[in-house]
Amino acid sequence: MAKPPGRSPAALAVRLGHDFARCDLLAEALTHPSAASRRHHSYERLEFLGDRVLGLVVADMLIDAFPGEPEGDLALRHAALVRREALSAVAGEIGLGDHLRLAPGEAEAGIRDNAAIQADAMEAVIAALYLDGGLEAARRFIARYWARPMAEATRPPRDAKTALQEWAQGRGLPLPHYCEQARSGPPHGPTFTVEVRLAGKRPVSATGASKRAAEQAAAENMLHCLGAAESD
Repeated sequence: MAKPPGRSPAALAVRLGHDFARCDLLAEALTHPSAASRRHHSYERLEFLGDRVLGLVVADMLIDAFPGEPEGDLALRHAALVRREALSAVAGEIGLGDHLRLAPGEAEAGIRDNAAIQADAMEAVIAALYLDGGLEAARRFIARYWARPMAEATRPPRDAKTALQEWAQGRGLPLPHYCEQARSGPPHGPTFTVEVRLAGKRPVSATGASKRAAEQAAAENMLHCLGAAESD
């Protein structure tokens, strides 16, 4: 098993703002499947729980922060705050990747810096906080790191795929079509290339760490091209 590069779980606990009574929970949350054993379970089960805890706490925070917004706008905000990109951003802020337990081969492959893996481990860490200190421990951590991006979004985030679909429908065009063009990289961290096609327009492509992210990026690129064309 590859040891984290110079950082201890105790140092991470400080960043989490919680003194763990059950250190095994934090150890499990930091164990990648490649390093799992009978003694050390991987973070996958905790990841499942952490996803639900994060969703609940963020929903509660949104209800308090935006009392006048309708459900649809709250749902857009919620989706942006619990998605992989938001989780990996917080993981990077607290240096979570440096603490992951990895098999030697995986560590050498550089997956410690993989955004998807950091996001999965971040959910597992939230679950560890919940199981060790209750909902309030998880809430304190989530409030500390999610309050700022929540406050910075003065308007509900606009989903690029939805915006492109609405653009097409407003002009009587068929819906955009997304097609995966390529998939590269190692199995634990693939990169997807997706092309979006819109009737009468030149296809546009983009890459991302997931198919969903690539589709969103392609839609954003298409919207940029459409905006540039309409301004000419």
